[in-house]
Amino acid sequence: MFRLFASIFIASVMAFLVLPVIFIVWVAFFDSSFLTFPPPGYTLKWFAAAAETPVFLNGFITSMIVAAISSTISVICGIMAAMVLVRHEFPGRDVLNGLLLSPLIIPNIVLGVALYIFFIAVTDLFAFDPISSNVGLILAHSMLVMPWAVRLIGANLLGMDRSVEEAARNLGASSSTVFFRVTLPLMRGGIVAAALFSFIISFENLELSLLIVSPGRTTLPIAQMQYLEFNMDPTIAAVSTVQIIVIAALLLITDRFFKLSRIV
Repeated sequence: MFRLFASIFIASVMAFLVLPVIFIVWVAFFDSSFLTFPPPGYTLKWFAAAAETPVFLNGFITSMIVAAISSTISVICGIMAAMVLVRHEFPGRDVLNGLLLSPLIIPNIVLGVALYIFFIAVTDLFAFDPISSNVGLILAHSMLVMPWAVRLIGANLLGMDRSVEEAARNLGASSSTVFFRVTLPLMRGGIVAAALFSFIISFENLELSLLIVSPGRTTLPIAQMQYLEFNMDPTIAAVSTVQIIVIAALLLITDRFFKLSRIV
C-alpha cells in the first residue's frame, strides 16, 4: 500500500512539473490569437512571427553570445580551480572552495543588485562603465555559472585514474606535456558537460540579466517578459517552445557526457 501511495505521489509531482511545459508547447501551435479551447486549428505561423520580431531575434543573438563567452570563461577558470582544489592540499582550501560555490546559495536578484552597485563603483573609479556594453553582463554570467563548471570538472577529476598520468611522467614527459596530452583528454567529459551546462544556465537567466543588461540591449528571457506586458498571443509560446527545445537538447547532450545526477 505504501509503495502505491508513493508511486501516486511521485506521478503527481512529475505531472505538476511537466504539464505546464506540455501546455506551452501545445499553445504554440494554436491557430488563434486568443487562448480558446478547443483550438479552431493548428498552425506554424507563430514560429514565423517570432522569427520576424526584431526584439526576439536580437535577444536570442545576445543570449547566445553572452552564454557562449561566459561558459568559455567559466570552463577555463573551472579547470584551473578544480585542478588546485582536487589535486592539492593547502591552508584555506575549504574557504576557496566555498567562495567559488557561493553564487549557488545567493539569490540571483541579490547578486544582480550587488553587481550593479559594484559596476557603478567601477565606473566612478576608472571612468569605464561595464554596463554600457555586454562586458558587465558577460562578467556577471561568468560568475553565475562558475560554480557549475567547478563542480562538474572537479567531480570528473575525482573519478579519474591518475595511473595514466604517472606512467607518462615515468616515461619522461614534462608536466605541461602530461597536462595537455593526458590530463585534459581524460577530463573531456567533464569539460564538455561543464561548457554545455554553463551555457544553459546563462542562456535562460532572467533575474541577474534584468539588472545588468545595458540600455538598448536585451536577452531572450527579458524580451519574453517585456513582450508579455503588452501582448498575449501564441507568439510568446512559440518562443518559449524553441527555448525549451534548445535547453532540453543541451541537457540530454550534457547527461551523455556526464551524469548530472552526480551533482544536482
